[in-house]
Amino acid sequence: MTGPIFDTHAHYSARAFDADRYPLLDSLPGKGVVGVCEQATHSGDAPRVLELAHRYPWVVAAVGIHPESLLPAADCGEEGPAPTVSVYGGDWAAEMRALAPYYEDPKVVAVGECGLDYHWPVPKDAQLAMFEAHIQLALELDKPIIVHDRNAHADVYALLKKYQPKGIVHCYSGSADDAVWLAKQGLFIGFGGACTFKGAKRAAKAISALPLENIVLETDCPYMAPEPVRGTRCDSSLIRYVGEYIAQLRGISAEEVFRTTAENARRVYGL
Repeated sequence: MTGPIFDTHAHYSARAFDADRYPLLDSLPGKGVVGVCEQATHSGDAPRVLELAHRYPWVVAAVGIHPESLLPAADCGEEGPAPTVSVYGGDWAAEMRALAPYYEDPKVVAVGECGLDYHWPVPKDAQLAMFEAHIQLALELDKPIIVHDRNAHADVYALLKKYQPKGIVHCYSGSADDAVWLAKQGLFIGFGGACTFKGAKRAAKAISALPLENIVLETDCPYMAPEPVRGTRCDSSLIRYVGEYIAQLRGISAEEVFRTTAENARRVYGL
């Protein structure tokens, strides 16, 4: 058993886990997992996220609208568009109002996953307005925000500088210098399986430059399983490979990485 593992970013409500979601989650405490933050990405998966959070004492929830949820039907796969489009016709503000009651649930500890994603053909103006609204909501509720940043560093950082919310920059892919100032602003930096990939030199530099007290571990499961199991379906137990990699990089024990990052996760989520 390895641990304590706290997975700050997971998606067990995803279709990839339909067949064995509960047996898998039941097994995690025996693998050293002491906490999971399950992320909603729109109003469609929010009920499933809350169901998991209430089923397992060690699971907490984040609720928000992912920028990818704004994808029009023509650019979606076989699952079709998210409710942001299929139910609300792209009116993300109306969907946010519909999600408002979820934040009254004590198991909802964060706003997100939200942010900017310039990889997908979603209008930037809509993404920027929606992300800014999430930041304002997080400040209003005094909850941390879970930030998605893909190919959008400059615009993400500009809004984080402007509002200075607390929270986590998920799946960090920026520079070491930017990681340091984000941490000084009070944000935590999330690293998952991608940091172990060959060629992930920017992540290695950021991990080395940051205080361990500002690092949290994540999976983004079922995606991005770490080396040496890359390409398989990811789950929280595989964080041990990420922790071991970070420990080797920093010249400390894996147990110190797990212990400190679990404490960091509890701090950011107010647990």
